[in-house]
Amino acid sequence: QVQLVESGGGSVQPGGSLRLSCAASGSTYMLNRMGWFRQAPGKEREGVAGIYTVDVMTYHADSVKGRFTISQDNAKNTVYLQMNSLKPEDTAMYYCAAGYGGTWYAWDERKNYNYWGQGTQVTVSS
Repeated sequence: QVQLVESGGGSVQPGGSLRLSCAASGSTYMLNRMGWFRQAPGKEREGVAGIYTVDVMTYHADSVKGRFTISQDNAKNTVYLQMNSLKPEDTAMYYCAAGYGGTWYAWDERKNYNYWGQGTQVTVSS
């Protein structure tokens, strides 16, 4: 089993920055991919960024490219999402996800991940 705990959410003005953290614990040795998703009220959960932890390949949704960056710290079993130039449309609950195994799907598909955190709220408003 793997547990994921997100932190770093909050309220920020447009143009501001936040850094989300996702700390993994438990059987983390088997994980080979992690991702960040978000869900706004009335909308479907969407992929924001993904990282394949072995070769450190990263992916970002078009809507956040150039503004958000996913990264990892293997020593801390933690994945980060640095969010800059935040916009009101970035307001959502942000979820961390982790996956294992050799069956791969697109990084932004929910079925690519086996474990999910509880989420952390990000609100961008003036």
